[in-house]
Amino acid sequence: MAIFEVIVGVGLVSGLLWLRAGVRVVQQYERGVVFRLGRVRETVRPPGLTLLIPVVDRMRKVNVQTITMPVPAQEGITRDNVSVRVDAVVYFRVVEPVRATVDVQNYTFAMSQVAQTSLRSIIGKSELDDLLSGRENLHQGLELMLENPATAWGVHIDRVEIKDVALPDSMKRSMARQAEADRERRARIITADGEFQAAAKLSEAAAMMDATPSAMQLRLLQTVVEVAAEKNSTLVLPFPVELLRFFDGATAAAAAASATAVATAANGRPPVQEQPTEAGQIEQAAPAVQAAPAVQVVPVDQVD
Repeated sequence: MAIFEVIVGVGLVSGLLWLRAGVRVVQQYERGVVFRLGRVRETVRPPGLTLLIPVVDRMRKVNVQTITMPVPAQEGITRDNVSVRVDAVVYFRVVEPVRATVDVQNYTFAMSQVAQTSLRSIIGKSELDDLLSGRENLHQGLELMLENPATAWGVHIDRVEIKDVALPDSMKRSMARQAEADRERRARIITADGEFQAAAKLSEAAAMMDATPSAMQLRLLQTVVEVAAEKNSTLVLPFPVELLRFFDGATAAAAAASATAVATAANGRPPVQEQPTEAGQIEQAAPAVQAAPAVQVVPVDQVD
């Protein structure tokens, strides 16, 4: 009886040890790939508690989370012969644990190498402007280049992005000069357009003032009012030439009337108007600044 109990106890202990050796726990973000006597089992063990046959089964856990893998910076020459240094990042995850375990030795390292070669290839096929501003098309091209080998390894590419494009200092200076020249060109065009519009408006205003001379006088008075508002300025008022001519004509008429009146009073008869000679016409055409001849007024009682 004692021997039987010992045998039973040994059997229980052995069973517990065997059970403990075959029990495995698979995390939620993992999947278990089981190899039975070296042959892979098609059924993947889900998350939770799973039981293996000790010594016979061997399980390898595969992470199915999205992996963020930075691609080392790659140097290359673009299609327009510009040396650049580009780095990127790849987001991928395992969708077929069996193929990712059996078909490739290390899928992470394999994806890194494929990403580097694809990035260098895409640099040589693109121009500098595409690398700087048209990255969406490059991202799609990189994703297509990585999708073919990744599918064969049971890996799904979620996203591929170019992080940074490093340019030589000489190229940066050239681009800065180009941008500065372009801004200066646009500034000159805007200034010239403003001058053109201002000239057009001034031409219209000049035509309107030429048709209405009083508008010029009103504009002059308005300018005087605006300038007179400043107390610390000296106002130089231009005198219209037309007004000078008016005063000149009025002065000449008054002088002629006065001379006629004096001659009539002295002789008792109006003077005979002589036809002006060429010299007289020249004197009449002289500027208004020449003074009229002085006329002496003599009383009637003193005349011989």
